[in-house]
Amino acid sequence: MSKTRYSGRWVGSLVWAVPLMVTLVAGCYGISRAQPWRDELATWSAATRPVGDLFRLTRTVDAATGPYYLLVHAWTRLLGDSVTALRLPSVLAMAGAAGLTAVLGRRLFGAPAGLLAGLLFAVLPATSRYAQEARPYALVTLFAVLVTLLLVRALDRPGVLRWSFYTAAVAGLGLAHLLALGLLAAHAVVVLTARSTAPHRPGTAKPDDAGPGDDGSGDDGSGGRLRDRRLSGWAVAVLGAVLVLAPLLVVAQGQRSHQLDWIAPARLADLAALPGGLAQGGVVGGVLVGLAALGAARSGWRGLLPGACAVLPVLLLFVAALAVPLWVPRYLFFTVPFACLLAGAALAGPSPPTAPTRTGLPEAARPSPAGTKPAGPAGAGRAGPAGMAAGTGVEEAAGRRAGVAAGTGAGVAVVVLAGLLGLPDQAAVRHSHGWPRSATVDYRGAAAVIAAGQRPGDAVVYAPRDGWLFLDLGVDYHLTRRGDDAPTGVPTDPPGGGPGTGTIAGIHPRDVLVTGDRRERADLWVDECARPAECLAGVDRVWLVVAGRRDDPLAAVPGAKGDALRAGFTVAEVRPRPGVTVALLVRNG
Repeated sequence: MSKTRYSGRWVGSLVWAVPLMVTLVAGCYGISRAQPWRDELATWSAATRPVGDLFRLTRTVDAATGPYYLLVHAWTRLLGDSVTALRLPSVLAMAGAAGLTAVLGRRLFGAPAGLLAGLLFAVLPATSRYAQEARPYALVTLFAVLVTLLLVRALDRPGVLRWSFYTAAVAGLGLAHLLALGLLAAHAVVVLTARSTAPHRPGTAKPDDAGPGDDGSGDDGSGGRLRDRRLSGWAVAVLGAVLVLAPLLVVAQGQRSHQLDWIAPARLADLAALPGGLAQGGVVGGVLVGLAALGAARSGWRGLLPGACAVLPVLLLFVAALAVPLWVPRYLFFTVPFACLLAGAALAGPSPPTAPTRTGLPEAARPSPAGTKPAGPAGAGRAGPAGMAAGTGVEEAAGRRAGVAAGTGAGVAVVVLAGLLGLPDQAAVRHSHGWPRSATVDYRGAAAVIAAGQRPGDAVVYAPRDGWLFLDLGVDYHLTRRGDDAPTGVPTDPPGGGPGTGTIAGIHPRDVLVTGDRRERADLWVDECARPAECLAGVDRVWLVVAGRRDDPLAAVPGAKGDALRAGFTVAEVRPRPGVTVALLVRNG
């Protein structure tokens, strides 16, 4: 391999390597600063169970997230269940998504557009947010870009192996998140459009706005057969993936009413708020939408694939959410890379001319192999008019390269500006993952208060513990951390002035009211004692953890549990933390 060719391939790899590394660095920066929120606590609870118990859980709740839990289970067996360890798979998946976004952008619009699309995706606050979250959204995004790239390759040259890869990727997409299968609607549009557009004359280059069906084939019937192969190959591939996913679809459908009972019906206002929600910043979201719209207008038919992938899943989910509670903006984060592709096309300027290709999708002109020179006009290198024409062609090529470099530099400047505009939101997503951010629950602070003052024989009681707030999971998680995990600013003097352990060292107050734990129930909740007064007998000190900031925590405990606590205990100390209040109760008399 010549030195020039090696250098060209190395430079070409920067298109995807730079966005990948930027995303990796951004994802790792401050990865453990925001404490796990309730969804991540569910991941921890599920993934740290034995495999058999994990499968039993998915038959009761969270079947759609079960494959992700299984992946994290294997990961935590190797690297533990610290905040960093739980989130690191998402960082790696998001970095891969950024790299693949650049590869897909290079395939559709050219290397400058691919690089800019990947970088823009890397600097979005939402990319950091979901890269630092122990939930499947980063993995879904990786599969969404991968499956679309594999579709482009399969349409370019249909074959059993390429469609098999596509089938596996579609199955992976559904296993990561079933709602992401709405992306297949966009793929269907592209496949059908590639089939229905008439071919152009052989031997002629496609225009810049070539449609998906302009594949360079003649009108002798071969083009029609190729388009039929694409359609049939895609249909068989999707059918194979659906057969793999069918059992999961059936189980998840049976859990829908319980799993999604917290989601409000969709409203038109939700569509207007979606860009800011997906980007995790209103200003950056507006910039992304504006650039994507400009890119769609400039790219013409080239923008069909990323445009459909960015818009159709959103519209399908919104329409479905009008009848069924499904509308959660983070479920649609996988569409963001496709908006970035259009934005990258806008930032890179006019697309390069296309060359004839077998694909049913538009493709930027492929560069000459590294180390070779593009063919010049006839007579290049000879004296006379032909030689002059060759010299003019070289000068024009050099001018085009200079223009591309200048356009890329300007695009990078816009990406940097977008990153700067998103800095406040970057700081916010590293402060709290809860949504809305004003409703943060400081599980870590509550655990630190208990750990600082607990004594042997202490008990703990939670209210409420039958919803999705998971006060018990949050406190339990942080009580297993080392003392140096306690946040700064949390008081460590023991409540009531008595001696305490002073550290978070894995010593738990007894969860005295529990009669059936999560593993026995095969879900995320516990059974509590039907006669709380009897279960509290013999306990002299109780740590009461209630949701919200409460001046009178005992008054916030309903039912028989509250009656038993009020009858037998007195509040000795109240320690409010954001979103939660911890009180020390002591036995009367």
